[in-house]
Amino acid sequence: MLGDCRLLVFDEFHAHDAGDAMLVARLFGTLLERRITLVTTSNYPPAGLMPNPLHHHLFEPTIRLIEERMDVLNVSGAVDFRRQPRPDDARQRFTLGARLATGTEEAAGLTPPRPEEAGPVPAHHRALPARAVRDDLVWFGFDELCEGRTAVSDYLVLAERFPALVLDGVPPLSTVSPDARRRFANLVDVCCDRDTRLVLIGADPLAGLSGDSGPLLDLDRTASRLVLLRRPD
Repeated sequence: MLGDCRLLVFDEFHAHDAGDAMLVARLFGTLLERRITLVTTSNYPPAGLMPNPLHHHLFEPTIRLIEERMDVLNVSGAVDFRRQPRPDDARQRFTLGARLATGTEEAAGLTPPRPEEAGPVPAHHRALPARAVRDDLVWFGFDELCEGRTAVSDYLVLAERFPALVLDGVPPLSTVSPDARRRFANLVDVCCDRDTRLVLIGADPLAGLSGDSGPLLDLDRTASRLVLLRRPD
C-alpha cells in the first residue's frame, strides 16, 4: 500500500487493542526502514498509548521509537469549540443528531418502529437485528448494537448505507458492561466522522461516569462529541 509514498499522514492515532498495536508496531518499523516521513495526530502523548496495564509493555518498544525518532508537539488548547455557542444558522450544519427521552419520539418527529419494519441488516460479514429498516434511517436497540458482538467495521457499513441511525433504550453507561461502553464510544465516533445523523433515545449516557470508567478511555472526546446531540425544543 505504501508504494513510493514519501509522506504518510495518520490521523487520530491511538492503541487500545493489542492486536492492532502489533500491526502498528510493524508499520512504524517499515516507515523507518524506508525513510518515510510520518505526521500523526493523537489524543495521547506517546507514553500514554496502549494505556491498558495488561498490554502496555507490548507497545513500549514502539513508544521508544516514537520518542527517539519523532518530534512530539503538544497542540492542545483550553477551548473545546464544540461546546461554544453557535448561531442558529450554523447549528443544523454541525448537529450530529438529537437526544430524546423515552416516549417523546413522535413529538420529536420520529415514527416509532412497526413490527413489519423489523429485520436483519447486512453489516460486516454478519446481519444485525434492527427494529426498523427504512430508506432514510435504521433503528436499533442499545442491547443489540452495543451489548452484542459488534465492531467498528459494522458501524462503518451502517454509516455508509443509512443517513441516520436511531439507538433506542440507551441506559447510563455506568450501568452497562465495559465492552458496551467502548462500542458506544466507537459508534459515536463513526457517526460523527461520517456525518451520519445519530439519535439517542433513553437516559443520559454519561450520567454517573468518571474519567476512570474502565475501557471508555476517550471519555472527554465522547462527551465533547455528544454536545452535538441537541435536545429538540
